[in-house]
Amino acid sequence: MTPTKVALALAAAAVAAGGASVASPAEAKAKRKPKMEKCYGVSLAGKNDCAAGPGTSCSGSSTRDYQGDAWKLVPVGTCTKIQTPKGPGSLRPIAR
Repeated sequence: MTPTKVALALAAAAVAAGGASVASPAEAKAKRKPKMEKCYGVSLAGKNDCAAGPGTSCSGSSTRDYQGDAWKLVPVGTCTKIQTPKGPGSLRPIAR
């Protein structure tokens, strides 16, 4: 059996088993990955995803915990709900 016939047989079996549609790999990845947003002031020192002020390069360059100009990617809608010892997360850089 050729690889194409195997793929078609597996797809047909999946549809027959549960009526499921076959998604492309890009569609499947998009469904699994939640939308993310930048959240400032929530990362620990050296654990930021990017932006950490003048004199820093980017990822992992924050110099102190909860630095207000360093951000982490978090699921959309969760940033301002994150509480740190210095206050909540912010969608914009904050003075800390």
